[in-house]
Formats: sequence, structure tokens, C-alpha cells
Amino acid sequence: MAQKKRLVSLDVLRGITVAGMILVNNSGGDFTYEPLKHSVWNGMTPCDLVFPFFLFIMGISTYISLNKFNFKLSKDVVLKVLKRTLIMLCIGWGINWFAHLCNGDFFPFATLRLTGVMTRIALCYGVVSLMALLINHKHLIKLSILILAGYILILVLGNGYAYDESNLLGIIDRTLLGPQHLYQKSIIDPEGVTSTLAAIVHTLIGFYCGNIIMRTKEVDQKVLKLFLVGFILIMLGWLFSYALPLNKRIWSPTFLCVTCGSASSLLALLMYFIDVKKKDRWTRVFLVFGMNPLFLYVFSEILAIIFSASGINKIAYESIHVVIADPYIASVTYALLYTLLFGVLGYVLFQKKIYIKI
Repeated sequence: MAQKKRLVSLDVLRGITVAGMILVNNSGGDFTYEPLKHSVWNGMTPCDLVFPFFLFIMGISTYISLNKFNFKLSKDVVLKVLKRTLIMLCIGWGINWFAHLCNGDFFPFATLRLTGVMTRIALCYGVVSLMALLINHKHLIKLSILILAGYILILVLGNGYAYDESNLLGIIDRTLLGPQHLYQKSIIDPEGVTSTLAAIVHTLIGFYCGNIIMRTKEVDQKVLKLFLVGFILIMLGWLFSYALPLNKRIWSPTFLCVTCGSASSLLALLMYFIDVKKKDRWTRVFLVFGMNPLFLYVFSEILAIIFSASGINKIAYESIHVVIADPYIASVTYALLYTLLFGVLGYVLFQKKIYIKI
């Protein structure tokens, strides 16, 4: 596969991930299958994979994007990175503001959440991009190890696995941002400031895999290397999970390893079937999500807020529940139909070759 060609397997993985993000965020009722719920604290469910997969993919995309500029620092490239980072930050804060607005609070500046999924995406993209432009790539691995080592020290010395107010991660977040600007449904913010350090390393691992993809000529060699990276990371994650349990809310180093390893392995598998074996007829289902990923995700969050505020989601769920008696199946049916709605939108954009970049 020529380097200039678009990597379809990466778009498919991105589409699978975005579809998963929409699905797990929009259950219909109060009864949800455990695999579609995030782990409360230690442990990991399939639902916990979707956001880490997105950050991993973003790391690869960042490498591919900056590679076009040969990673040379310039005013135009830096402004482009900063502009995109600021736009994503504003979108994240705007979504939270819109939720307050729909509940009658027009000026929620005292309680506006400053953290969140889009905030973490923006920070990881911005920091990793600037690091890639400013730091020799040979030193990025050493820097990643140092960051991760420092984060492990914070977890070990700062009671990082305590699900209470003694947790240093929560103390740092509350001190820097104030408790009113954090996630209110958990003692520890799942997208807190300190755990974003681990998420940055997570994105850098994706960045390294982007290097493998772009610098390795033969597709079968790319597949082999990505499988090897995935295997090593998964083994490291599970091995050290006895001392540092898997935990999404604090983005534990073991959680980082297992999710990055899983993403790398799945990408290798997709690359094998799509780019080597050319078995790609089924890919359009996910390509429609993968070509406009952030737009579809952001729109799904906005529409979910509207549905919740207006009661449309309850009406829709109850209508499904009339036909499907099992509340769990009714709930997942609602989630699937909601995801399908954005699949249809993605398909229309895909057919018209409209790609909305954020």
C-alpha cells in the first residue's frame, strides 16, 4: 500500500470507536447491560475501551498529519495546532453550557464543568502535537517514561486508588479548578487534570504507532509490528495490574497499557483483513462514522441533551418498552436506534463527500 493512500483500516477503527462512543453514552432506560456501563472504580468493561481507542487513534492521526510538514516548527503549523485545540476546548465547554441552558440556567459560569471528554481530547491533541514539533522524537520515548513514572509516584504516594476525598488526584483537581467545575457524579473526575498526564502518554503511544505505520513500507510488516506492540502492552498491563489495578477513572498506567495494546492489536487485525486480504466490503458500515468522527460525536451529545431536556428520550424508550417487555433489551434497542440515526447522517455526508473537520 502506497504511503500517500488513505489507510482505510484506520478509518474503520475510528468509525467502530465513534459508533461505540455514541452507543454507550445513550442507553434508553435505567436498566443497562453491564458491558455497556463504565466500571465504577477498579476493573474494566468493554465500554471502557471506546474513549481510550479514540485517543490512541488520534495519536496516529497526529503523526500522519504533522508528517506532512516534516515535523518542522513554523508559525503556521503552531497556529493551526493551537487553533484546533482552542476550538475543541470551546466545543467541550459549549456542550456543558448548552446542557445548563436547556435546564434554564443561562449563565452557569460558577458551575460550568471545565473538564470532560472534549477537554481531554483537546489537551492531548495540543500537547502531543507541540511535543512532536518541539522535541526530538528520539527523546519523546524517554519523556513519556518519565511522565508515566511521575504519575505512578503520584498514585502510590498520593493514595491514588482511594475512592474518597483523600485521593491526591481529586485534591489537585479541586485546588486547580474548584469542585464546582468538576464532574459532579463521582468523587474523582474521570477526566481530571492529573490523570490527563497519563492520557497524554496514551496519545503518544498512538503517535509511536503512527511512526510504525508511516515508516514501515510493507503492509504485512506493519501488521506484525502493531501486533507485537499490542501483545507487549497487554502483557505489561495485565502483569502489573496486580500492583496497580486497571482503573479508567484515574487512567491508571495498567489501564493505559491494556487499552493501547488492545487498540494496536485490533488495528493490526483490521489492517490484515482490509489492506492485505482486501476483504473490505463490510467496512462502509463503519466508514460512515469514521470519516466525520468528531462532528458525529459532538452532534450526538447535543441531540442527547435536547432529547433529555424535552423528554423525547423517555417517550421514545417507553414506546420501545411497550413492544419489548425486557427493560434491558428495550434500553439497548433505544441506544442502537440512536446510534443508527447518526449512522444515517454519516452515510449522507459520506455519499456527498462532505467531511466536517473539527
